[in-house]
Amino acid sequence: MENPSNVPPAKSNDIEENKLLAAVGYLGILCLVPLLAKRDSAFCQFHGKQGLVLLVTWMILWVGNIVPVLGQLVFFFGSIGLLVLVILGMVHALNGEEWDLPVLGKYAKQIKL
Repeated sequence: MENPSNVPPAKSNDIEENKLLAAVGYLGILCLVPLLAKRDSAFCQFHGKQGLVLLVTWMILWVGNIVPVLGQLVFFFGSIGLLVLVILGMVHALNGEEWDLPVLGKYAKQIKL
């Protein structure tokens, strides 16, 4: 099978072998699975770090939920937004793409593991 894109074969193999594990990285605490299980896979690390940022963001929203009315509204709408980002992240991981999360993607790039 030919490699139609400009992706090097080694990276292409990494992506093909780890798509499912990278997608699992967006499911809450399961972000630790690709981060710890596939430390040598740049693709898994990329998506695992983004999943970790989403988890931390959701935890911050959860703590803010104790504030009556305003905190609960922010939690509700923020959780819906994060759910959309989780679904989009999983779709891109399953398609073999490295997609930066809007707003939160820059924090994922700063994580050094």
